[in-house]
Amino acid sequence: MTSRTVLIEGHNLTLDTGTGIATYARNLGSTVRDLGYQTEVVVGSRRPVNAKDPLLAEVSFYDARGGKVPPALRYLWLARHAVFGSPFGLRPVSLRLSGAVMQPAGGRLSGFDRVHVVHELADAARLHFYRHHKRAELRLESPPHLFHATHATPMHVRGVPNIYTIHDLVPLRIPFATLDDKKYFLRLVRLLAREADHIVTVSERSKADLVELIGIPESRITNTYQSVHIPPELLAAAESDLANELDHFFQLEPGGYFLFVGAIEPKKNLTRLIDAYASSGSARPLVIVGAPGWQYEHDLERIADEQFLTYKFQDGVISPSRKVRRLQYLPFARLISLMRGARAVLFPSLYEGFGLPVLEAMLAGAPVLTSSTSSLPEVAGDAALLVDPNEVDAIAAGIRKLDSDDDLCKELSRQGREQAKKFSPERYKERIDALYKRIMG
Repeated sequence: MTSRTVLIEGHNLTLDTGTGIATYARNLGSTVRDLGYQTEVVVGSRRPVNAKDPLLAEVSFYDARGGKVPPALRYLWLARHAVFGSPFGLRPVSLRLSGAVMQPAGGRLSGFDRVHVVHELADAARLHFYRHHKRAELRLESPPHLFHATHATPMHVRGVPNIYTIHDLVPLRIPFATLDDKKYFLRLVRLLAREADHIVTVSERSKADLVELIGIPESRITNTYQSVHIPPELLAAAESDLANELDHFFQLEPGGYFLFVGAIEPKKNLTRLIDAYASSGSARPLVIVGAPGWQYEHDLERIADEQFLTYKFQDGVISPSRKVRRLQYLPFARLISLMRGARAVLFPSLYEGFGLPVLEAMLAGAPVLTSSTSSLPEVAGDAALLVDPNEVDAIAAGIRKLDSDDDLCKELSRQGREQAKKFSPERYKERIDALYKRIMG
């Protein structure tokens, strides 16, 4: 058992809806803990946390009203930090996590030994970088032995190794598909390329992009890939129980629908997917699970198109039914059930640093259709149908194959489970262990 401490930047863990980076941070934290390190996390809060009263600090952090800052105060805070940055550093307040205060459902911070909170962490670091073109310093009373940021962020801890996970260069590769400030992003990544002790990424494609576009030497980048843990009980539930769950919650049958999982935003290529689905002629509905990201209006219009509205006559009653259905953000267990029951998971994204839905689908035993671009062929291997995400006809042809060929679906399901073993938690743990030993010595 090591007494060394790893501090993980976990901004995305506090967001209202899940993100791929939040999943990454959660998995990283549990992996590091399993390796025997003390795990700490630094996150942000909308209001300052009381440093003098530990119980009040814990209560105020989880207070549902905590995000409701008067606009005038918010404006003044932003103006001050835009002018001055954080020249004296960011000083976290440590939460006691006594157990007296119940965490929200999901308990995203419950696995960490210690939680540090900085008022407006992400914005404070960003505005400091805008003002000074430097990383803001995290000043802790007891510094860790290693600081690991889970995405490109302008903050650091003095005197210890600082490593940064850069998942992808999507803002540079497909700038039309993100809202990021591209100048800011490029300047930040270039600074991290110079000053970080090491860069971590999650696929060979992302590593190649970092070498090609940013000029980082390969020796300064480690690809650890990603992993995801699905509790065995979710995968072992009886088929009859799965059928009852799908019917009760979604009015769906096992094998009777296609599934897309992801944010509704340009990068996910949802409009082409919907057009391809319509062109395929499949009678199976397309179920879309995802929260709005940005520029989602056209996608939502396509989902609501009248051409996907049909009517069923049953027991003397005529009722409407939609061929393209959208579900809001779901608990992880419910999402895995949807994947287990899908005819196939369709994920023709334009560009991904890794593509967690593909791995989750393969673990759940669902056949997968995904893109032949970016990192997705690395994750899917030969265990998925790969299509050109820019060609509606190619996506439609893939859907028709999956719709009509039972043997193909069974084989992809089998191959997918085998391919997913390459990204098992055990292998991920080995890669993180090797990385940390190399960095800390």
